[in-house]
Amino acid sequence: MDDINLHYRFLNWRRRIREIREVRAVRYRERLKKMLRDGDILRYHGNSDEVGCFVAARPLSKRNRYYEVTIIDTGVRGMIAVGLVPQNYKLDHQPGWLPQSVAFHADDGKLYNGNTVGQQFGPKCCRGDRIGCGLSLDSEDGQLTVFFTKNGKEIGSVEVPGPPDALYPAVGMHSLGEEVLLDLNAEWGMDEDDGQMIVDSHEEDWCRLHDVKVTGTLLEYVGKGKSIMDVGLAQARRPLNTRFHYYELEITDAGEKCYIALGLARRDYPKNRHPGWSRGSIAYHADDGKLFQGSGVGDPFGPRCFEGDIMGCGIMFPRDYSQDAGDDGDDWDFEVFQKPDEVQNDLYANNEDEEEEEGENLDGRKVMVFFTRNGKVVGRREVALPVGGLYPTIGMMSTGEKVKVDLHPLSG
Repeated sequence: MDDINLHYRFLNWRRRIREIREVRAVRYRERLKKMLRDGDILRYHGNSDEVGCFVAARPLSKRNRYYEVTIIDTGVRGMIAVGLVPQNYKLDHQPGWLPQSVAFHADDGKLYNGNTVGQQFGPKCCRGDRIGCGLSLDSEDGQLTVFFTKNGKEIGSVEVPGPPDALYPAVGMHSLGEEVLLDLNAEWGMDEDDGQMIVDSHEEDWCRLHDVKVTGTLLEYVGKGKSIMDVGLAQARRPLNTRFHYYELEITDAGEKCYIALGLARRDYPKNRHPGWSRGSIAYHADDGKLFQGSGVGDPFGPRCFEGDIMGCGIMFPRDYSQDAGDDGDDWDFEVFQKPDEVQNDLYANNEDEEEEEGENLDGRKVMVFFTRNGKVVGRREVALPVGGLYPTIGMMSTGEKVKVDLHPLSG
């Protein structure tokens, strides 16, 4: 009976993850008209009689409350608008023109707050200027404070009604040649002592960072990216447990090679080893879709992952599991999959220090680790739980790689 219940629990978690992703797939979809997007570049693609508008896939929130636009080219008239709009905003109107939207317009320096008539607000902006828009954290219930910046300095703010998760970053254009660089992961903060920009680093979420820079929830690889020894590693401060048993990352920039790995590892995992390469670890690798479990030889496992994909990793704990459990019993009765033939990945072939790890004894209670891609379960694998547990661990290894991490996506 316990085995049947456990099987149904696993199926329920698969269903829950799928439902969450289905909702997000509908809700979080960027929209644009009379504009072209090439990576982070937005270009006007109309005839100057038509408004072009872009609405981001995700709203601003208290966790991700600021974004920036850098003007690359003002085009004929420089009619570029930066602001916030509802999700279903009409794309043939500049941000700020319609109700429940607000925007700063670069060509005249005016603020448009749900009206086609603007109010003088700040300086005009030209090529090279950086315009920012964000939400203040001290906003009261029912009212939000939206602020705008130019080149890192606040221009001013305005009160608007509505919940914080109802306003989406939006960029408008209205003349030939207009082009901007979009940064939806920009961070903003002001230190009251000296007025210098600061960043909420979220470094307290991580116990180990090697060649990885933390900016809010964004992890960026800053290593050399020249050899397999140039791994960038980020390991969470706390292991997965029965309360927080799943985490995710979104690939915001695949970099040169997309050598991004998501998985779990023991606390003392080597800093220059990709997750999955050494014993006491397991990881799903984005570049080749293989699963690495304590070895530099990966098994075919799932599809490759690219920019925009969301990868997840979690543990299905046995019903009677406790953090203090020390037994080696195996309460799992899932069907056993025969491991496919191992496929050598040349990039990971030189695992010279594996031999000195052969003496490790990591055998412990067995748990089921599963991986997801865009809300769908890719597969699962039984692993021995090391003393102290398994910690969310992310590896990167090529220039330009960036991921956005949510350590508690199923909480709340």
